[in-house]
Amino acid sequence: MVDFIMWIVIGVVAGWLAGLITKDDHSIVGDLVLGLLGALVAGWVVGTIGPESNSILFSIIAATIGAVVLVLIKNMLFGSRGRA
Repeated sequence: MVDFIMWIVIGVVAGWLAGLITKDDHSIVGDLVLGLLGALVAGWVVGTIGPESNSILFSIIAATIGAVVLVLIKNMLFGSRGRA
């Protein structure tokens, strides 16, 4: 149960950071979804090509990078809703 809650916290933080980095405006649910998907993508990529780390900071950085990539792909496909 604690791991599940940590995934949610890391996902929300990563999604929020990705929104700040890309200046994309979406809801907290959007932040959560993008952050969790970013965490999954980044975890898979890092797990296959890089060293594994149990650090929360490393997890947030990797999840944020994954979420930023997903936001950029979403913007390419559907257009940007960036902040003014």
